[in-house]
Amino acid sequence: MNERVYPGAAATNAEPPAPIAAPSKAMIRRIVFSSSIGNALEWFDFLVYGYFATVIAKAFFPSHDEWLSTMLAIGTFGISFLMRPLGAIVLGVYGDRKGRKAALTLAILLMMVGTFTMAVMPSYAHIGIAAPLLILLARLVQGFAVGGEFGSATAFMVEHSEARRGYYASWQFASQGLAAIMAAAFGSVLSAWLPQPQLESWGWRIPFVFGLLVGPVGYYIRSHLDETPEFLATRAAQKTTSAPGISFANQWLNLLLAVGIVAQSTVGVYVLQLYMPLYAVKQLHLPATASFAVVVLNGGLQFIFSPLMGALSDRIGRIRIMLGTSIFMGATIYPMFAWLQAHPTVASLVVLQSVAGILKAAYSGPMPALMSEIFPTRVRSTGLSIGYALGVTLFGGFAPTIVEAFIHVTGDKLAPSYYVLLAAVLSGISLAIVAWRMHVARRKT
Repeated sequence: MNERVYPGAAATNAEPPAPIAAPSKAMIRRIVFSSSIGNALEWFDFLVYGYFATVIAKAFFPSHDEWLSTMLAIGTFGISFLMRPLGAIVLGVYGDRKGRKAALTLAILLMMVGTFTMAVMPSYAHIGIAAPLLILLARLVQGFAVGGEFGSATAFMVEHSEARRGYYASWQFASQGLAAIMAAAFGSVLSAWLPQPQLESWGWRIPFVFGLLVGPVGYYIRSHLDETPEFLATRAAQKTTSAPGISFANQWLNLLLAVGIVAQSTVGVYVLQLYMPLYAVKQLHLPATASFAVVVLNGGLQFIFSPLMGALSDRIGRIRIMLGTSIFMGATIYPMFAWLQAHPTVASLVVLQSVAGILKAAYSGPMPALMSEIFPTRVRSTGLSIGYALGVTLFGGFAPTIVEAFIHVTGDKLAPSYYVLLAAVLSGISLAIVAWRMHVARRKT
């Protein structure tokens, strides 16, 4: 079986997809934008929260110990990820039963609730303990919504084209790159232009207000989309045949492999994008504006290279690109951080973030398509949602907290490289297993 077309079908008992007519260019633009906007809004909001963690800590988590206050703010960020698996199950199943469009519309509506809360919530000084509790509740609601966003959006993209799954689905992570650019740009500009008292009082809310304005546009577009032809064909086949449907109960091995595959991608975001501005300021003693600008570079590389790598994976295979990236990341991440620690300059940070941005794009661009091909159409939204949510929860959500705590306890400033190396090894093993299963399946057909 040709890996480029549908590599996971025989290896995972997935039914071959129904033939799909190529969508028009106008339809492609609507598919890509509508599926990416929720992911972009999610990452914009999450990255802004991370970039302004120290300011948010002062507003909602006051403490005499600055480190403890920051850890409480970062911890609240991480706790929201505990809701992702629940959201993945609920919205994933909802997407497989009611359709990708229905799940996408509900997800972005819930995300807007969380963004609105962050934009208008009074500080601890005004409403006391209610402020951090409501912020936590808002993060939990948003974590629930995000849990089902990835699976439904990826399924929606790949089910419009068999030949270009990699390219379409890669926009999931290209949109993350765009979100990183915008979030870091807000961080850099606001940090440079506003005096610290104004930044702490109201300036940090500006990015959340911007995100709140973008959300309704995405909601409107999603609510006016047509359902995917592959989902409709599969649902019609279920109604006209007496054969039992594919159950998610036999997808546990595929689910574990999906979680392993996600590890490197999510650590690349939460350690090498989200945490790096804080790391650059606190550990390398670099100016905040410079550290934000470097993240813009990282996001730009991800935005440019993710679709290119996704399209390339349609031609030469996804695992070939991703496994090579895992090996290269595992071999170079420690030397790069050691070099950065020995030469803590903006130029050194630019080099590390440039390499990390290209590797992140090379790995993550093909990843959604590969994950979608692991699961059958009838349980694809559920499998994608749960696999991605578990991977991000286990390896991404608390990554900044774990790394920061490790540095605080041990004094070892190379801690980020250890975490990235661990994720690269785990993802490499998972990809090797998927490749072996595909090889066995091809020999049987």
